[in-house]
Amino acid sequence: MTVEFDVEAYVALMAATHGLTILPEWQPGVIANMAAVKRAADLVMGLDLGDHAEPAPVFEAGA
Repeated sequence: MTVEFDVEAYVALMAATHGLTILPEWQPGVIANMAAVKRAADLVMGLDLGDHAEPAPVFEAGA
């Protein structure tokens, strides 16, 4: 069973969890940014690296 990710509910939950107040005029932007993060995460999680891929022990930019 796949559950759809509710961006608005997630933003509200995380704001409450962390004790943050998101002003009403900020909410559309916060929700839009979280939706963009979700789309980016979906792309990364959709990659099939196989079992042979190992995490890099050190990040080297441009390598």
